[in-house]
Amino acid sequence: MEVNNNPLAKKSYKFALKIVLLYKSILQEKKEYVLSKQLLKSATSIGANIAEANGAISKNDFSAKISIAYKESLETKYWLHLLSDSNFISKEKAEVLIEDADELSKIMFSILKTTRINKS
Repeated sequence: MEVNNNPLAKKSYKFALKIVLLYKSILQEKKEYVLSKQLLKSATSIGANIAEANGAISKNDFSAKISIAYKESLETKYWLHLLSDSNFISKEKAEVLIEDADELSKIMFSILKTTRINKS
């Protein structure tokens, strides 16, 4: 995928790849299909919404897509905690991925604050 020079798009794409690999591992090793699918959906949605934001037709459209991506990052952290606490993934693996999701969340929250301030 071409993500140009957009650091957020690059980070979200790399994060999505990590989650895809984790999802495959959970399916093969743990035979868990429901929670891991929820994680896959929310985590890959982050980057998809960022990609849509980059093609936004207005500032409102851009802000809406970043907002959705931000909410998906929060949901992703929820699924990571749940998978860890139910012993489908290690605490260490979850912590690393939660830190990645936190970094994405912070970047998106900063973007949202900036775009909403500039709308006033």
